Amino acid sequence: MSGSGRTGATGARAKAAAKASELTAAQAALAAEHAAVYGYGVVGARLGEERRTEARAAYDAHRARRDELARAVRDLGGKPGPAAAAYALPFAVADAESALRLAAELEDRVAGVYSDLVRAAEGDRRQAAAQALRDAAVRAVRWRGESVAFPGLAERSATATASATPTS
Repeated sequence: MSGSGRTGATGARAKAAAKASELTAAQAALAAEHAAVYGYGVVGARLGEERRTEARAAYDAHRARRDELARAVRDLGGKPGPAAAAYALPFAVADAESALRLAAELEDRVAGVYSDLVRAAEGDRRQAAAQALRDAAVRAVRWRGESVAFPGLAERSATATASATPTS
């Protein structure tokens, strides 16, 4: 009898740990979406008219994902992290060419955090995270003009310490 009590407690601890892991991954994805929304403001300002519609569509997609993630964080019992007033960009964006590089970089970073959320989540939230990862990978290919073997994974190791950070 006492063994089944420990098993139940162990199961409850495992579920709580899984929920905490999912919440952490959802908060990280939310932070990445905040940074992407900010970054696309810069991208759109530097792109020529021929790609501005594409930048606007990406901006709108990231805003929608950001709002979905804020709801997911609340559903998981957390308080959604707010956007920073500004973010440090990974490099200067002075023209259309550097704006294209920034757009691809933003998508790579978003794909990386969504890969973490895919790993941490279950059910509908996992499916939504996988779709968001795919969408980011497709946008990155469009901006960059070439693809990578495992979107969100290779980029994750290269940029894990170089993510967009809020400026104070």
